[in-house]
Amino acid sequence: MGRDKRNETGKEHFTKMLRSTMGTPAWRALTPVAQALYPWLKLEWRGPQNNNNGKIRLSVRQAAELLGINMKTAARGFHDLQAKGFLYVTEPARLGVGGDAKSPSFELTEIELPQAENNGGRKLYKEWREGADFSVHKAAMHNPRGTNGKTKPRPQNGNSTVVKFGTSQ
Repeated sequence: MGRDKRNETGKEHFTKMLRSTMGTPAWRALTPVAQALYPWLKLEWRGPQNNNNGKIRLSVRQAAELLGINMKTAARGFHDLQAKGFLYVTEPARLGVGGDAKSPSFELTEIELPQAENNGGRKLYKEWREGADFSVHKAAMHNPRGTNGKTKPRPQNGNSTVVKFGTSQ
């Protein structure tokens, strides 16, 4: 088996968008940001021979940069795709022991998983109904106790141990 040449510089990479998917009520209910984000997620899929569905990773930071939007707007796009059944979180984001962050792993429900038996994908978006969104997996805040989310948590008066040092005579 040869090397994967798709991601070499100068090589084009493409994905297809299906009219049948884009014609569903779930697609029409997506925000424009979520609709713009979806093809970028599909571009992370390696194709049927090297199927990485369920292990697709695209961070909120990367998505914001690709779309030219802020990170909160990009995060809402991910949430909307989950709520409408296009995206499913297979592994949550995490911070490794060495301090390296890892974005969540996603399944595109339009595409079958590698271990599936030619089922063509779960296509959860076909089951979506207005007012009946799917559950959304949201990453925990990075600094939930900080002041305005901008500074590191710090001890408040009265909640830390005070050690008094003195000299003996």
